[in-house]
Amino acid sequence: MADRFPTADERWPRNGIVSKINQRIRPKDGNKTFCMAPWTHTYLSPQMERRLCCSSRESSENFKQYIDTIDPKGHNDKINLTTLEQHWNSDYMKSVRLKLLAGEEIPQCAVCNHKLLNEQVYRQHFNWLYKNKIDEAFDSTDETGATTMQTESFDYRFSNLCNFSCRMCGDMLSSSWETENKKHGKGDYENYRIWGRKDIKAQLEKFHDQQIVKEFTQAVEEKRITELYWCGGEPLMWKIHWEAMKRIVELGYQDQVLARYNSNMSRINFYKYNLFDDILKHFPNWQICASIDGTGEVGEYIRTGLKYNEWLENMKYGLQFVKQQNQRMQLDLTITLPGLFDLENMVLLSNELNIELLTKQVFNFSNDNAMAPLFMPYDIMSEIIDDAREKTVKYKNRKLNNFFGQLDEMQKQKRNNELVYDEETYKQGQKQGKGEVERLDRIRGTDIKKILAKNKKALEWWTSI
Repeated sequence: MADRFPTADERWPRNGIVSKINQRIRPKDGNKTFCMAPWTHTYLSPQMERRLCCSSRESSENFKQYIDTIDPKGHNDKINLTTLEQHWNSDYMKSVRLKLLAGEEIPQCAVCNHKLLNEQVYRQHFNWLYKNKIDEAFDSTDETGATTMQTESFDYRFSNLCNFSCRMCGDMLSSSWETENKKHGKGDYENYRIWGRKDIKAQLEKFHDQQIVKEFTQAVEEKRITELYWCGGEPLMWKIHWEAMKRIVELGYQDQVLARYNSNMSRINFYKYNLFDDILKHFPNWQICASIDGTGEVGEYIRTGLKYNEWLENMKYGLQFVKQQNQRMQLDLTITLPGLFDLENMVLLSNELNIELLTKQVFNFSNDNAMAPLFMPYDIMSEIIDDAREKTVKYKNRKLNNFFGQLDEMQKQKRNNELVYDEETYKQGQKQGKGEVERLDRIRGTDIKKILAKNKKALEWWTSI
């Protein structure tokens, strides 16, 4: 693994001259970087920004999308919004395809290349789902990188509407975060977060209503969708989710669609519709990753808005509908710093519900990200992980393989701030990160020290910052 994330200058340009690459290596011949996403999949952020997929790390066209992506050049009123047709065979997409066909490693795919967030990688999913179309991807792509294949996998984040303000999230993916920030004067929505400015928001909403809904609805009506990934925001709060899923059933091709969800599972009803009774009972292939990062009070601390007991009842209700292998519910655990102290209970929850515990981590892309486990001194973090592993190893089974694999991966990384940054930068990041946690604690009436008190060394370290 690289010792650092690629700099802005090292990132692949969003637009530019198409690479001249003649070499093509198929996966069966040793191409380890090839991914089917640029031939089948399309991603759209709540701010109408297009990317390779939800895990890609690339320069933003209009707005900064993640903490590790560079800012756009300047902040002005002109934003470049592209249709799916414009994007699909753009110079950027063509250049990406040529690189992947040649087996080259590109910085946009750093998350998969270096397992930055998860032991498992998203590339595996696309290559498995579309394994029968790999040869078509190679054969359909001309010397410029253009393809005749159409998008059939959609991950459209139609808005940031969400009733949670999770600690490791932010305003771009959560309207609750956005509302809180504006109420307490956090963030410059005039010059920095301009996507939240009233006039820019109006432009985005107009583009959403006139273009995005149209192109998505067209794909639904043409019956060419084979995968829908509903993620937010909170997708079960979106009217378009319920309309699209009902329409697919009306058109009679629900059998060809894999419906995947990443939901906080706080609500499973929308007006007269129930997710399971009225929607998913018609789909033979569906998956729900239910986001939960801690049980009880720890979970409610991390995921502000969570009512744990209500969430648990929704999960138990949904589990009644799992009838075959292609229908499943999973726990989606993102390990945070406070979540380290509830790992044992997460294993017990997985065991109680008899469902898989998918696990990833909040990564420390910046030195002040106090929700990242690697924000903590390595020795303390590793000791907590060892203790959790010792208490839970007796429950180890196939459904927990990903969980234990992620614990191992975290201890291998050793990318803690104390090991990456110089002393001054490290101390500055510690103070800034702690300050942000305490600011939120004051606003939300919480106290992280109640969680840290479960480990004497962790509490002493936090107090000493």
